[in-house]
Amino acid sequence: MNYRMITYIMGQILKVVGLCMLLPVVVGLIYHEHHVLLSFLIPFAITILIAVAFTIKKPKDNTVYSMEGFVSVAASWIAMSAIGALPFVISGEIPNYFDALFETVSGFTTTGATILGDVEAMSRTCMFWRAFTHWLGGMGVLMFVLAIMSSNDSRTMHMMRAECAGPNVGRLVSKSSFSARILYGIYILLTLSETGLLMIGGLPLYDAIVHACSSAGTGGFSMWNDSIGHYQSPYVEMVVAIFIILFGVNFNLYYYMMIKKFALAYKNEEVRVYFGIIAISTAIITLSVMKQYATVPEALRKSFFMVASTITSAGFSTTDTGQWPVFAQTLLLLLMFIGSCGGSTGGGMKVSRILIIVKTGIRELRYIVSPHAVTSVKMDGKPVEKDVVRGATNYFILFMLLMAISVLLISHDRYSIEESLSAVITCMNNIGFGVGRFSPSGNLGGLDSFSKIVLCFDMLLGRLEIYPLILLFSLKKN
Repeated sequence: MNYRMITYIMGQILKVVGLCMLLPVVVGLIYHEHHVLLSFLIPFAITILIAVAFTIKKPKDNTVYSMEGFVSVAASWIAMSAIGALPFVISGEIPNYFDALFETVSGFTTTGATILGDVEAMSRTCMFWRAFTHWLGGMGVLMFVLAIMSSNDSRTMHMMRAECAGPNVGRLVSKSSFSARILYGIYILLTLSETGLLMIGGLPLYDAIVHACSSAGTGGFSMWNDSIGHYQSPYVEMVVAIFIILFGVNFNLYYYMMIKKFALAYKNEEVRVYFGIIAISTAIITLSVMKQYATVPEALRKSFFMVASTITSAGFSTTDTGQWPVFAQTLLLLLMFIGSCGGSTGGGMKVSRILIIVKTGIRELRYIVSPHAVTSVKMDGKPVEKDVVRGATNYFILFMLLMAISVLLISHDRYSIEESLSAVITCMNNIGFGVGRFSPSGNLGGLDSFSKIVLCFDMLLGRLEIYPLILLFSLKKN
């Protein structure tokens, strides 16, 4: 294990996180919130000092294999979450460190679950940092580091696999660093486009930036207690819904469209199923909730937004789904598991992984009926590698096992089994809201510190897709 290289990678990531803490300082100066400036300058200084100590001397052996890549990513996410919580504590806006850590982990993992009962009481400076953690965590801080540094391609690929979501990660071009630049370029362009369109819809610049950052990471932190529903604007709702759906698409497809390889994008089975699920779910839920709204178009709009927000793991809301029929709530719960596309900023199991698991099940049924038949799992008309099939199945089994353990661990709290299960599901799938007390109108602030730590672990498991975190905690001490 190349520990020196692991700390060096961590140092590079912490440099980016530290420098990003200067952005809220600018916000504080603009809005004359001088009382919170030290809350960011102190963590900034601490982070930069640690980063410099880790990177002051480049390791002679810069070898990075899968183990080093996974461990460095997991350790970095824990470190940046621990440091990112300090501004909330120092400012006194979230005085309890465990609460601040939960909010920060929820931000970086783009979960959007909150312990805050009154978001609007926060300063604009802390509110901006809260939303910006979504933007940083959406594409991944490591991806940003890879985009700006020129690195050995063999080691960057291992790190990309550790941070990128989906059953299979590949390069767009021959160099991983160039791939990272392309992906981040698309990410920034989409964020700026949404910001502009929200401003056209009447939102002030600050509001537009906060919600665009949350949308980009499909996180869901809003500056209002009633989320996007605060604006009472069908235009704003549709802009946000469309963009969170776009952020839930595999970013590789945008690159194919940029280079005019439209056939490759169109043939992608995952994205077709993704849009199909959104359309069918919207129609079904609209029929289910139609009686609760004055008109069918309003029911359709609310259903479409909540389907988009759930399947992409964005966690925004325009209505309290806790008041919907149980059938509609159950369907949303299923969408939480499915999630968005691999290679996107969305959470969940990922559509591609679900497709592989379903097709594997169908193949096994055919094998039982015809043992001598030669069948294979195919995606986009091509056979899927056995390692990818095995990986998807193993991931599902491990995911369900860890979810069961998490529900057991937090079952000591005073909530019902449905609410405990919903809290774990929403955190492991990086959604942000569940059912019962944890519906969009509620929050997770009532949980005790132990339960919050368990759910922090669940959020990191969901965002990093289990293996990096498991490998970090399974390291043998020499």
